[in-house]
Amino acid sequence: MNTYKKDPSAVLDYQFDWTDWLATSETIATKTITASTGLTVDSSTIGTGTVTVWLSSGTAGTKYTVACLITTNQGRTDERSITIQCLNR
Repeated sequence: MNTYKKDPSAVLDYQFDWTDWLATSETIATKTITASTGLTVDSSTIGTGTVTVWLSSGTAGTKYTVACLITTNQGRTDERSITIQCLNR
């Protein structure tokens, strides 16, 4: 699981990448983003083999988990998670 650093007042984008996992002509059909309490999911978008999520808020000194669950146009599902380490920068 990848860990990223974020200031509590920053609004930043993070990308989940499935391009190497998806089969030929397979696309991401749906996505569900969940984040630990205290971190705000502002928005998320599906790209070509990727999901980008915009995150804000958080408390300095706290670690948060953000998970992205996808379903593909072929009915496969997968979930990936990242850790956001919130600190004053």
